[in-house]
Amino acid sequence: MSKGIAPVEHPIHALLAERHSPYAFDPNREVSEADLKSLFEAARWAMSSYNAQPWRYIVGVKGRSQATWDRLYQVLVEGNQPWAVNAPVLALGIIEKNFEHNGKPNKAAAHDLGAASALLTVEATARGLVVHQMIGIEPEAAHAEFGLNEAQEALTGLAIGYEGSAEVIPEQYAERDLGERQRKSLADIILDGGL
Repeated sequence: MSKGIAPVEHPIHALLAERHSPYAFDPNREVSEADLKSLFEAARWAMSSYNAQPWRYIVGVKGRSQATWDRLYQVLVEGNQPWAVNAPVLALGIIEKNFEHNGKPNKAAAHDLGAASALLTVEATARGLVVHQMIGIEPEAAHAEFGLNEAQEALTGLAIGYEGSAEVIPEQYAERDLGERQRKSLADIILDGGL
């Protein structure tokens, strides 16, 4: 059901052009433990301010850590549950809000979690997997459910697995999966200086 290669304006690496975030996950294909460990290994090696590595993840795998998967599913917003139910892996992205080395607020923590999750996503693409990242979580519910401390913040959710077909998700999500891939032009995102 893939939308195919992104219609880029300039050449980029094939993995980046192939990466997309579908709603349809194959409910019958498991992600191997080896592949999953490699995805989070890629995240582990992301760049971060002061090399603080302020990202943490909670990972639930259907059939292997089912109770955690169920708890993660429950902290997704209602709009994400109809399609995420098919993802064999759910994860919660958490930030450590303060630097470990001096206790001061880490203003780059959310950025650095994004970088880690982006590398995870590229590694997934290289392995034939897809990742759908979502801000649509209930942060307070996640904080309570997983006993996070005051220096931690649940920020994002990730659904990980193999792409599925439109038949496994409600029509409104299938339409999004089949829609044209679009991005703003470079002229819209480069504000000054030119290239």
